[in-house]
Amino acid sequence: MPTRTFTLALTALLVGTTARAQGAPAPPSRGPDIVPDAQKVQKADEYLARMRQDLKLVLARLEDARSEKDIVKLNCVNEKLAQVKGLLRVAEQADVALQESVARKDGGAEAEFQKISIAKVKVDQLRAEADQCVGQLAYAVDERTTVEVEAPADLAPRDVTDREPPPPPVSRPPAASPFQP
Repeated sequence: MPTRTFTLALTALLVGTTARAQGAPAPPSRGPDIVPDAQKVQKADEYLARMRQDLKLVLARLEDARSEKDIVKLNCVNEKLAQVKGLLRVAEQADVALQESVARKDGGAEAEFQKISIAKVKVDQLRAEADQCVGQLAYAVDERTTVEVEAPADLAPRDVTDREPPPPPVSRPPAASPFQP
């Protein structure tokens, strides 16, 4: 079902781009939060590089599943891989359209940039799901990750070996009925 939502979002973006290309007025400017076209091209290149890296990671997970000869893991990763490839193809086509739009200065760059941004978010999610398919950690750890543990000040260390033994077991309770068999 998430793929259907993504497809609908991309379709809406495509319809908006087509309408503008056919002479429909461009949507009103949203103000200063709009990214300049030069930065869109640069960000799009970064996003595409990241998506290609994620594709390589999903391919590595596919090899892991193949080496384990686990058909369930293999099918799971293969499904994610097919989706990543499709999204990457859409993003690459949108990148070409973005560069053309920037060169023509026709105002269609925002829609193309949004397609690439949406594809990047979805590819990141699919890479994480592929990691889960083969039992990898659901999070990435790199050299920047640190963990610091602080103990509360009122928690004094205790010797757990020096404590009272538990009470002896209770003897069998008396019969509930005065009748004996």
